[in-house]
Amino acid sequence: MLYVSFPPRTVWWLALPGFALLGAALHGRGARAGFGYGYLFGLGFLLPLLVWTGSFVGSAPWLVLAAAEALFCSASAAGMAVVSRAPAAPVFAAALWVAGEAARARVPFGGFPWGKVAFGQPDGVFLPIAALGGAPLLSFAVVLSGLGLAELARRALVARRAHRRAVSRRLIAPALAAVLPVLAGLAATPLVDTGPPGGTLTVALVQGNVPQAGLDFNAQRRAVLDNHRARTERLAADVRAGRAPQPDLVLWPENAADIDPIRNADATAAVDAAAEAIRAPILVGAILDPPDGGPFNAVVLWQPGIGPTAVYVKRHVQPFGEYIPLRSLARLFSKDVDRVRRPLQPGDRVGVLDVAGTRVAIAMCYEVAFDNVVQDAVRAGGTVLAVPTNNATFGLTEMTYQQLAMSRVRAVEHSRSVLVAATSGVSAVIAPDGTVEQRTVLFTADALVADVPLRTTTTLATRVGAAPEWLLVMIGAAALLAVALRSRRDKHAQPDD
Repeated sequence: MLYVSFPPRTVWWLALPGFALLGAALHGRGARAGFGYGYLFGLGFLLPLLVWTGSFVGSAPWLVLAAAEALFCSASAAGMAVVSRAPAAPVFAAALWVAGEAARARVPFGGFPWGKVAFGQPDGVFLPIAALGGAPLLSFAVVLSGLGLAELARRALVARRAHRRAVSRRLIAPALAAVLPVLAGLAATPLVDTGPPGGTLTVALVQGNVPQAGLDFNAQRRAVLDNHRARTERLAADVRAGRAPQPDLVLWPENAADIDPIRNADATAAVDAAAEAIRAPILVGAILDPPDGGPFNAVVLWQPGIGPTAVYVKRHVQPFGEYIPLRSLARLFSKDVDRVRRPLQPGDRVGVLDVAGTRVAIAMCYEVAFDNVVQDAVRAGGTVLAVPTNNATFGLTEMTYQQLAMSRVRAVEHSRSVLVAATSGVSAVIAPDGTVEQRTVLFTADALVADVPLRTTTTLATRVGAAPEWLLVMIGAAALLAVALRSRRDKHAQPDD
């Protein structure tokens, strides 16, 4: 149920009965049983969710990843079982689920936040909660509502023969746990503002497409670059003919220029030609290979008639994709790790570039899954969020739609328009309320042009950062400690035989 609740489907509400059934299975269990049930739950969710990771490298990496990530679900569920008999158990259990997501987003190898419950809710009534406490609070609200339903049903069954007034009193707390998160989402809806306090920006997203899907698309790097140059020049012709507005900024996707456009004369000429034709600066997704470091996965600000003027280097590089930890061990599961001969190096600067006075926040592909990357960029003054991405290596799977859902959550979380430019799709223009205003289809050359609002105000989620997540982690930890101390006290209080 939790998997099916995720995009590209829009049955977000299935997450609630999914967690209700998990809560029912865990109630009254010990930590060991909770660990086992949690592992099954994690596998049932993550195996289908992450199947795209084995698209072109075989099933072994996919199975290993899902099996490893499901351990975090196990740890959460073990704690949820321990606190299941405590007062306010749904609150404590939901906090422990968020604690598991927090750990999974950080370890190992920098973490893997894919599959946070929040990222399955871009079409749900809970979504506005993201503006209050970010993705962690959104996850908490969904899980709490589901666990509240389970506790409500359990108490109703246990007390069905009791006096009506007593039954009513026992049902109040779980009913509140189930309903209050929904009401919070509805109440927070007016806080999601789409106005342009900083003016507007006309942007163009160019999806040049790739010669073929799969791991070998990079072998045709010049063709990919030429595709994006050609599609930009075609857009420029439409602008001159009055069929499209003149953009203030053009966004190319990640890996649009895998031949270093700063050091390679042919690549330089191609990007120069595109920028001069469109008469606007281009944010170019490029692989840079300077002589004194690198290589880097970067976004280069390319000015017409001038060339490169600023660079953002991707901070969160993807393990087993952009660099290979534990290479000898990883090779046992897939020989494709040897395709990554030179690991990409991470950057250390926040992703904000100044484009003619407009501060553009940047989160490259995998980075949009990380709370801190987007928070840092918006806090540094980003008035619009650009997400250049490359999903060509995952073919026609659900991966691109899952990532698009993350971008929609980030839009609401920080009240920013989000511009997703994908090499092969899906590219999209997302409003600050999470609405997809324009989008492309997969593996089709296309361009989107839109006027987007520049937002200078910040949401509560942006201002408080990771505080809600850490608060929930502490609540869960405190509940576990309290139950452990009570259990120890009760054990010592029992008379000896």
